Amino acid sequence: MSRGFVKEGDQEEVPLVPPRADLPPGETNYVTQVGFDALLAEKEELLQNIRLLDTINENEHRIALNHINAKLLLLTDRIATAKIVDLSESPRDEIRFGATVTLQIDKSNINQKFQIVGVDEADITEGKIAFVAPLARLLMEKKVGEEAILKLAKGNRVFKIVAIEYC
Repeated sequence: MSRGFVKEGDQEEVPLVPPRADLPPGETNYVTQVGFDALLAEKEELLQNIRLLDTINENEHRIALNHINAKLLLLTDRIATAKIVDLSESPRDEIRFGATVTLQIDKSNINQKFQIVGVDEADITEGKIAFVAPLARLLMEKKVGEEAILKLAKGNRVFKIVAIEYC
């Protein structure tokens, strides 16, 4: 039956689902094992939400189910394209994906630590930056003692590599 013959009140509400973290087209979806485990846990939580879905009426149930299914579709794609990077194979003296890097910023006495991770696990409040972020790209293949210069509108910011760790 054509949608033109459906009453306005019977039409499905299209779920508005925010997109996942941006992964540039053509970029490999690298993840750490921790990040991959988090994606699987998120999927399990969404599936659990479907099992526990309890709404007052059928229409609300259908809308909630559509919303969860839309999120599951995006998540399933991320899981399917994920490429887990084995951090034990990374060179210990060089910054690569998964490295936790201690940086001295602009010759200050304050050091900051960042881990370079997949786009879905990036969270600056936890000191995790996506491997596609400008700073992460600048740091790749650098070694302790080297500097990376980030060009900003109001001048340059210099990051000196103090330490490199792989957990």
